[in-house]
Amino acid sequence: MAPEVTCPWRNHLSRFQMRTWIEPVVASTQVASSLYDAGLLLVVKASFGGGGAANRSSGASPRDTQEDHQQTAISNFYIVYNLVVGLTPLLSAYGLGWLSDRSNRKISICVSLLGFLLSRLGLLLKVLLDWPVQVLYGAAALNGLCGGFSAFWSGVMALGSLGSSEGHRSLRLILIDLILGLAGFCGSMASGHLFKQIAGHAGQGLVLTACSVSCAMFALLYSLLVLKVPEPVTKTSKVLPTVDTVSGTVGTYRTLDPDQLDRQSVVGHPPPLEKAKTQKTIIALLFVGAIIYDLAVVGTVDVMPLFVLREPLSWNQVQVGYGMAAGYTIFITSFLGVLVFSRCFRDTTMIMIGMVSFASGSLLMAFVKETYMFYIARAIMMFALIPITTIRSAMSKLIKGSSYGKVFVILQLSLALTGVVTSTVYNKIYQLTMDKFVGTCFALSSFLSFLAIVPIGIVAYKQAPRLQYGDIPEK
Repeated sequence: MAPEVTCPWRNHLSRFQMRTWIEPVVASTQVASSLYDAGLLLVVKASFGGGGAANRSSGASPRDTQEDHQQTAISNFYIVYNLVVGLTPLLSAYGLGWLSDRSNRKISICVSLLGFLLSRLGLLLKVLLDWPVQVLYGAAALNGLCGGFSAFWSGVMALGSLGSSEGHRSLRLILIDLILGLAGFCGSMASGHLFKQIAGHAGQGLVLTACSVSCAMFALLYSLLVLKVPEPVTKTSKVLPTVDTVSGTVGTYRTLDPDQLDRQSVVGHPPPLEKAKTQKTIIALLFVGAIIYDLAVVGTVDVMPLFVLREPLSWNQVQVGYGMAAGYTIFITSFLGVLVFSRCFRDTTMIMIGMVSFASGSLLMAFVKETYMFYIARAIMMFALIPITTIRSAMSKLIKGSSYGKVFVILQLSLALTGVVTSTVYNKIYQLTMDKFVGTCFALSSFLSFLAIVPIGIVAYKQAPRLQYGDIPEK
């Protein structure tokens, strides 16, 4: 046998290919974010810990009155905080996405990571110097003016889409989500223990916030000095139409892929004029489904930290960290769900499975009285990540690669803007109902999640004739 020929540049090319991986940035950023989220909640709770003294004499139950006062104060803080976090990116995120499409894909990622670092430094200084809690509004504003999560995540999705083919894009995006979930799980599991490292004085939480700042600093330096923009993967359009005769009937995320729908035109016939209208309708319906579903998810996520701090659960710092970690396990279960469901279901079916999973878990969460019931409800939500990830993947196949930055940031800003409204409304509903039925917000989220199935069902109906006959080219 002839000796194997090796390429002298193989190791160099391999190293360069590794430098295009966005996963290290996602992992370090999410560890920093999970530490920051837990630290923010615990620091704010400690700041308002003594706020109920003035009300102790007015009620029959001083402990309940003080706890209600603390819950209201924390809820009011998060209303303003979430407004700042959600609205300030509107001033810069779209511009960063436009610059990323025109100049360098790393712009939106690096600028938003700078904002992440500044916001985490704000929490560190608040703990270190015992500043008033209102300083965190300014830190959140700096984060938003740098693009916030909307600019960061749209940049991540753009790089992930560019570096993968259409056939493997959905798997790549859900893999990025998996890395996000694993990093968040590890950070949340450690957050409660790190917060308690310095106890008994104003410096409690210093180790936690310092670790968050360190992870954010690593992510920024890595994106600036190491990360490279991948070359776009050219799609192979010269394929025989018989190769994918069963695509669309098995769920490989291809049912919304316009290239799959156009295989019948490989013989030279132009595509129908209705194709563009159909794609726009599908994108609009996907937008509607994503927004309604995101309303349900954001409402539940915003209220849940308050819910676990009061009776009947009344969790401590370590339990809060474990509870947040349980939320990140859906990234793992959703990834496994995609691998299994994609072999036998269409993507619209998988989206609806995820929505039903979250709706059922939210409904059970409304009646949680014990800690074990909380984790059962979280387990039922195991496929809750599938809808948004699948919708984002489907959209990437209906637009041009040069528009990824703008379209992804528009979607993310739409979700962020509706999330701001949802956060305010849900926090007010929680304040009004926490003494009557504390699970009201979770029941509302369950209803919205079921409602989001309607536009996705319309998409499935519109695709059904094409899935049944479109894969067989006419002679």
